[in-house]
Amino acid sequence: MGQPRHAPTEWWRSAVIYQVYVRSFADGDGDGTGDLAGVRARLPYLAELGVDALWFSPWYLSPMKDGGYDVADYRVIDPAFGTLAEAEKLIAEAREHGIRTIVDIVPNHVSDQHPWFRAALLGGSERELFHFRPGRGAHGELPPNDWTSQFGGPAWTRLPDGDWYLHLFAPEQPDLNWAHPAVRQEHEDILRFWFERGVAGVRIDSAALLAKDPALPDFTEGSDPHPYVDRDELHDIYRSWRAVADEYDGIFVGEVWLPDTERFARYLRPDELHTAFNFAFMTCPWDARRLRTSIDETLAEHAPVGAPATWVLCNHDVTRTVTRYGRTDTGFDFATKAFGTPADLALGTRRARAAALLSLALPGAVYVYQGEELGLPEADIPLDRIQDPMHFRSNGTDPGRDGCRVPLPWAAGAPYAGFGSREEPWLPQPAGWTAYAVDRQDANADSMLALYRTAIGLRPVFGDGPLTWESAPEGVLAFTRSQARCLVNLADTPTDLPADLQLLLASGPLDAEGRLPKDTAVWLRA
Repeated sequence: MGQPRHAPTEWWRSAVIYQVYVRSFADGDGDGTGDLAGVRARLPYLAELGVDALWFSPWYLSPMKDGGYDVADYRVIDPAFGTLAEAEKLIAEAREHGIRTIVDIVPNHVSDQHPWFRAALLGGSERELFHFRPGRGAHGELPPNDWTSQFGGPAWTRLPDGDWYLHLFAPEQPDLNWAHPAVRQEHEDILRFWFERGVAGVRIDSAALLAKDPALPDFTEGSDPHPYVDRDELHDIYRSWRAVADEYDGIFVGEVWLPDTERFARYLRPDELHTAFNFAFMTCPWDARRLRTSIDETLAEHAPVGAPATWVLCNHDVTRTVTRYGRTDTGFDFATKAFGTPADLALGTRRARAAALLSLALPGAVYVYQGEELGLPEADIPLDRIQDPMHFRSNGTDPGRDGCRVPLPWAAGAPYAGFGSREEPWLPQPAGWTAYAVDRQDANADSMLALYRTAIGLRPVFGDGPLTWESAPEGVLAFTRSQARCLVNLADTPTDLPADLQLLLASGPLDAEGRLPKDTAVWLRA
């Protein structure tokens, strides 16, 4: 393979990156919505946690029809969150704490309130920036093709003038036409705008969906190439983006959901994206054989292009780890989400603690979604408070994603668990949420928060070397990196620890004989 293409200064190769969903992180002005003032006030907390960077879900001007992923203006902070000047202060203050900032760009679509789309509705030349088409049928009453929205239902909406426009997500999120040079130029300008303000990187939403077959044909299962997923034209776009990022030493992380590992790796070539999310690991069931296979396949698919793997247990779109691992089906699939799925939270918490040590010991970068370090479970949202369009587009059968977006609990004795002071939070906190509050966990050396802080602090013991699997009983994962070893017991019986290694950290207590119990992980050192 020749010389590696990275240097030790490439912080992103082994970073711990914390995802901030601003709306639910901390409410600085007490109006019920999280904001940049709240994040700035909690920077010491994030520094103590030990994270290297913050990834902010979209904080731009938005009607919030899809949690901010419907962007009306990339150069304006939504007033609910603050101002551009505050964002610049936050980026600078975080850097003073040794924490870099990653912003979220949503290139597949914009809000229907974006100036381009508003002009397009008036019949102007801006229609060329989107996908407007006449309908099929005798009177144009049928959509132009059979594509379906990611949120359910048709991917087309008809306007009063008879034309239809494409939206792979909600109708309020019209897809951009990436074959138009103005669309490409605008996004390169947006990248420069934020790199100029000191951000260290950009997360790319729905990164494999931008390019469409210009003929917009019907979708045929198994068609190659796909009419709108993972088209070859995408790579030219990302090579152009990489040239912009390299001017600023900026990095990219792509949201790339692809089953084909070879196709996935193409996005990580040296002149394209630096990293991409590892969804196979995130959605993998709590099963030793499946987890080991996922780890091996992940490392193998990244090796040919020299890119670091990423490891993540949860994000703003999926069921929280504690709840998922406490269910009979411990994997994650959007298609199987349902109301009333039972979960054993004690079991899920034990497994989530072990999974934290597993993911933090693996080679590459680790993403931590806000609240995972507190062991928050998925919340049940009252039907009349659900806001996620996935719920409504499914005709009410899908519970949506709001359950993992509930505002964080900071102080057990404060109004709204310390999230804010005056108004009830935009999503209700469940009964008992104060049990997870940061101040309570601060006082408990065995809390989930204490485990995350200690693990992130100790993580450098694993060095930057490769992973070597060690022999272990069935159901036990055991690997060594540098001078440190990680053991995770997913078997039904306790397992002995190597006598010649020192115990550094355990996700839970050992048994009376000093053995590693089921659903527990340890870090060991020679």
